Amino acid sequence: QVQLVESGGGLVQPGESLRLSCAASGIIFSINDMGWFRQAPGKQRELVAAITSGGSTNYADSVKGRFIISRDNAKNTMYLQMNSLKPEDTAVYYCFSNNRATYWGQGTQVTVSS
Repeated sequence: QVQLVESGGGLVQPGESLRLSCAASGIIFSINDMGWFRQAPGKQRELVAAITSGGSTNYADSVKGRFIISRDNAKNTMYLQMNSLKPEDTAVYYCFSNNRATYWGQGTQVTVSS
């Protein structure tokens, strides 16, 4: 059974940082492309960042220079370091894995507010 479990969300003030984690089980983590989507209330889900099995990364323009995606294949875990957070980063963040099938986590809430 495939499980992707996100953690690390919370309430922070603008300018602060958070690190999200996505722990995977039931997949061969190292061969999966991984990434993060987010969905804000009333908005479509959008791709935030992705990392391939080979370690190549890409980011949404809105987070370039502020967010860093990484993975630790030994721990079957992916991370999203989010710096200089803005109120517009408020959303539910979902991790996904993709190889021959796509799987999703349950989401973790990130709220940026003063």
